[in-house]
Amino acid sequence: MGFWYLLLLLIGIVLLIVGATTKGVSRSVKIVILLFVFGILFIFISLILMLPGSSYVLDELLKIR
Repeated sequence: MGFWYLLLLLIGIVLLIVGATTKGVSRSVKIVILLFVFGILFIFISLILMLPGSSYVLDELLKIR
């Protein structure tokens, strides 16, 4: 499962880089804002999920027993 967390982290970093390097946004500013939001969200979630004990927290939140 750590692979998926790392993949989520890398996707978040890529979205932040794409959003930061987009200059002269002529199509829509909303796309750039969404890239930043999703990038930060993916990075935050993946770092939370990599913490020790996160599986216990998810188990308690989802209660899939």
